[in-house]
Amino acid sequence: MTSTKMAAVGGVSVGSALQSNGSEVLQRIIMSHTILLVQPTKRPEGRTYADYESVNECMEGVCKMYEEHLKRMNPNSPSITYDISQLFGFIDDLADLSCLVYRADTQTYQPYNKDWIKEKIYVLLRRQAQQAGK
Repeated sequence: MTSTKMAAVGGVSVGSALQSNGSEVLQRIIMSHTILLVQPTKRPEGRTYADYESVNECMEGVCKMYEEHLKRMNPNSPSITYDISQLFGFIDDLADLSCLVYRADTQTYQPYNKDWIKEKIYVLLRRQAQQAGK
């Protein structure tokens, strides 16, 4: 993951999630280069971005971002636990959080919003929980 200031991306704001159909398209999206755009507060100078090799890596990056936030808020706790509703509350409290996912068929980046990100995180965490239970 690379993280730097988001000067080049400027005023990108994602208003609606655009969904794709078909498992082949879905598989290409899951394995596509993904840029995470983060604006924690209304202050534009706080905007950053991070890039990932896949959508799943990006969703794990969002979870890690929340875990780092929890560690800063609870520096003396030896371990920190949270549930998905707390993670989603953190996402909702961010001024802006969106993803740009590369589409090889059009050679463009498709924008997705917080709701899409939360759906992908839910699927990822559910899959991880199922694998842990086996």
